[in-house]
Amino acid sequence: MITPLFPRHRGRLLLALCLSFGLAASPVHAEDTIKIGLSGPFSGGSAPMGNSMRLGIRMAVDEINTYVGGVLGRKIELIERDDTANPAKGLEIAEELVGKLKVVATVGIVNTGVALKSIDVYQNAKVPLVVAVSTGSEVTQRFAPPNAPASYVFRMSPRTGVSNAFLARHLVEARGLRQIGIVADDTGYGEAEMGDLVKALATHGVTPVRVERFGIGDRDMRAQLDAVRAAGAQALVMYGIGPELAAIAKTKLEMGWTVPTFASWTVSMRNFLDQAGPAGDGVMTVQSFIPGSENTRHRQFVSEFATRFGKDAMESAMSAAQGYDAMRVLFNAMSLAGDTDGNRIRLALEQLNRGVEGVVTTYIRPFTPEDHDAITENMLVLGVVRGGRIDYAFKEDARRSFAVRRKEP
Repeated sequence: MITPLFPRHRGRLLLALCLSFGLAASPVHAEDTIKIGLSGPFSGGSAPMGNSMRLGIRMAVDEINTYVGGVLGRKIELIERDDTANPAKGLEIAEELVGKLKVVATVGIVNTGVALKSIDVYQNAKVPLVVAVSTGSEVTQRFAPPNAPASYVFRMSPRTGVSNAFLARHLVEARGLRQIGIVADDTGYGEAEMGDLVKALATHGVTPVRVERFGIGDRDMRAQLDAVRAAGAQALVMYGIGPELAAIAKTKLEMGWTVPTFASWTVSMRNFLDQAGPAGDGVMTVQSFIPGSENTRHRQFVSEFATRFGKDAMESAMSAAQGYDAMRVLFNAMSLAGDTDGNRIRLALEQLNRGVEGVVTTYIRPFTPEDHDAITENMLVLGVVRGGRIDYAFKEDARRSFAVRRKEP
């Protein structure tokens, strides 16, 4: 089983944990739980991400409840809601979790559009939200200083500004590619990814030769790809979720267009890998976690996840790993806060300077009052689709997976 945040021996471990935070152990009252919200798309096209995230969070909560009896002497109770990737539904869930159910914090959220519709509720109620998957830059920037005196929105996934700076550097500096074509979906997520890549390319003096958009559910991508090819693109970058990206990859193969293809992290979703088939081979993608690593902790996590939930349950590896890590970080902050007060938890998240061992990395001061994004560019790697799975594009990145990747300022 994956090594928990703490040793296996419950009594000794609980004492050690309490001492590390300067707390006194207290008895667990089963009837008096600490409620934490969990919002994500558990049905629909984004479900592979949402369900993988949910299982990663459940796995962390089960470890916390089993090995230390919960947090602050009380078991954690997850209040789960399916937002179906619908921003209006996400807003309704946020209002229910905060107003009616009185959660002390929420973890989750996959889709950027849902996040942007929901975060004001958490901010106004001073209830911390730890985003596990959503990547749109505005999610953590909307309330960052000086926009608000204090932000209650934190994130464990790489924001689009960071991942696209990484990608732009690879395209222009490593590959020497300057004629870049972009195809992006018309959601808030696609807008965020496309906009941040355009900004990142501009820092290298590059302007995309063509930008095309498509809608969720579209499967005929020929017109968009014809336009990008006609513009003289040397490389294609595509943003969206699995089924639509698979349609793009298959259409590109049918066209006999062989320029290198890059994509958002979502090509690691099982529904892309399965639906794209051989057309997906060679697509490159920015990732925070690749399950094929030789890193022992990574392998243990994948193995334990399969043991708990089934060998096909991890439909989106990044979502599972980031969900698990988000819950671990939140648990440590709540323990440090010594209270369920939202402001105290926020301050603890911003001051969390003890190493929190996660799957993606060991988090050492993941947040500051000015910066609520835990992942920086040096923590990312480039993956490639090979034979229906995601692998490391470069051997040096696979070797680097053994090292703790510290957050850069």
